[in-house]
Amino acid sequence: MRIVCWGLGAMGSGIAKNVVESGFMKLVGAIDLTHTGKDVGEVLGMEKLGIEISNDKKIIEETNPDLVVIATSSFVKDVLPQIEYAVKSHCNVITIAEEMAFPFDSHPEESLYMDSLAKRYGVSILGTGVNPGFVLDTLILSLTGVCNKVDKIVARRINDLSPFGKTVMETQGVGTTPEEFEDGLKTGKIVGHIGFPQSIMMIARALGWNVDKIEEERKPIISNVHRETPVVKVEPGMVAGCNHSAKAYIGDEVVIEMQHPQQIHPHLEGVETGDYIEIYGDPDIKLAIKPEIPGGKATIAIATNMIPIVIGATPGLKTMADLPVPRSILSIK
Repeated sequence: MRIVCWGLGAMGSGIAKNVVESGFMKLVGAIDLTHTGKDVGEVLGMEKLGIEISNDKKIIEETNPDLVVIATSSFVKDVLPQIEYAVKSHCNVITIAEEMAFPFDSHPEESLYMDSLAKRYGVSILGTGVNPGFVLDTLILSLTGVCNKVDKIVARRINDLSPFGKTVMETQGVGTTPEEFEDGLKTGKIVGHIGFPQSIMMIARALGWNVDKIEEERKPIISNVHRETPVVKVEPGMVAGCNHSAKAYIGDEVVIEMQHPQQIHPHLEGVETGDYIEIYGDPDIKLAIKPEIPGGKATIAIATNMIPIVIGATPGLKTMADLPVPRSILSIK
């Protein structure tokens, strides 16, 4: 399987390294503006691989890959031109853009276009990641498979933002004052978790639920202690993270409820990370994973593990709910 990686940030580099080390996939090209001209092996912390990183998307046509991994942005508007170019080059696509996990309701016209384009060129497109893409949607759907009936779903992902970089801190409001946090929400600079509508609608559509509305709320997590990472400092009274929640309604009834408080060094105030899923129905199911499934490693893994599944899928714009259960492909012995 011939692979091109478009975007070599923390996630893209991890995926590229998995491809190189797999033994049954071949990295044939890489596109990245920051590392243009370098050997990709240097960027991945490996020996030189003889593959020069390009800033030109034409490398896709020149290398003729089976699949392009796009790890450049969280938003449909940013990755759509990149997806379009790859598909028109007869390549399957996996992107870790959060909005691509289930874009059909948030971006209906773009979704119709991508689905039609993929079918025209005989390839598949998938958006995936740890969340959205797994913890608060695919994993939940898998658990409903042992339920005779589902009435309500409640899920929480409590995680540590400390390993992430400057951009993530800014979008979560880490290091701001409470007043700056509120201003950031109004201007769109602070967004909290990207993906609640996508996860909710993936679940709802799969269960045959017609959701009438989704309400979201973002609140600052105010620190009582000093917290610090390599990219941000938080003093007592400042914002250490964002508590983002969402509720989906059918009529006046809440049928899906999600909460995702993200902050740096939560342990400093006695907060344990973890993933929690509660399904109310017949039977009730409660799952607790402690500590949290690590976001960075899991995103890299699931994007890698879905490569052969996407290459073998029928053409079109896919979601994780459309494809076989993900499994580790790098564990082959």
